[in-house]
Amino acid sequence: MNKVDIIAALDPDNDPATLFALADNIRREELGDGVHLRGLIEFSNHCRRRCYYCGIRAGNARVRRYRLTADQILGCARTAARLNYKTIVMQSGEDNHWGPRELADMVAKVKQETGLAITLSVGEHSKEDYKLLRAAGADRFLLRFETSDRRLFSMLKPDSDYDNRFRCLAWLKEAGFQVGSGVMAGLPGQTLESMADDILMFKQLELDMVGIGPFIANPDTPMAGAVGGSLDLSLRMVALARIVTRNTHIPATTAMGSIDPQGRQKALRCGANVLMPNISPTEHRVDYSLYPGKICTNEAPEQCAGCVDAMLGALGRHRAQGYGHTLKANV
Repeated sequence: MNKVDIIAALDPDNDPATLFALADNIRREELGDGVHLRGLIEFSNHCRRRCYYCGIRAGNARVRRYRLTADQILGCARTAARLNYKTIVMQSGEDNHWGPRELADMVAKVKQETGLAITLSVGEHSKEDYKLLRAAGADRFLLRFETSDRRLFSMLKPDSDYDNRFRCLAWLKEAGFQVGSGVMAGLPGQTLESMADDILMFKQLELDMVGIGPFIANPDTPMAGAVGGSLDLSLRMVALARIVTRNTHIPATTAMGSIDPQGRQKALRCGANVLMPNISPTEHRVDYSLYPGKICTNEAPEQCAGCVDAMLGALGRHRAQGYGHTLKANV
């Protein structure tokens, strides 16, 4: 698809039924009906960044800050193994307390004890730090660029550098990571043209994973009161990402389920093939408040596992076997 085709597919005046059906067919051809489950561990909500859209941004005094201990993280990983999840996603703000060396030690312990695939989502670091984390046993890394629009990026992330963000994505590939990135759909000031550029950027970067979720305004941020992104637009983005990237892993994101009770199920019907059930300690989940109204903050990991299996069964889908590593030929 070229940019003109993508813009037309994103246009809310155009019926998306054919788009969604095509994306679902490609997903079935390329990945089958298995859905990979990645256990999410939100291990710290401390962050040095001041991104205008994010609820755990530095300076937000309303957030109750926490960080898990090494023993707590290892306990979450053990839970993932017990629930037969093959991957954990260790996610945090950019927390200086959990620096690369501390993270590398933690990754090595988890890998040695559980053998799980490990995805990190801990922000921007140096090329050498990424190499250290990869050598410790981390398999994948998620670093969302949020928007390919340089002007919009600078408005959303005033203390981040657009070029360095993409430089970090290149360093991650050099370090041998399977690399994931993603964007928000429906950002204030975002255009259909810039979202089409996002889709084309996914292909250009040859990403192994792509995450897309609707923008949801957090009342404790400078973007309080802004109009949020719609599920329809987010689903169109997911479908287009599937069509353009073919075999990239794409999650049905929690944010989609937070704005529509059937949001994740709808995403799984139009190209998504991954779910990320939360296995963080329940007492801290409400504090990882990137946006309001987040689902699954009170359920025990066992409840989430049962809910996910029931969801998949109702869709005629099943848990995928194996670790769900990249399907890209260059890795």
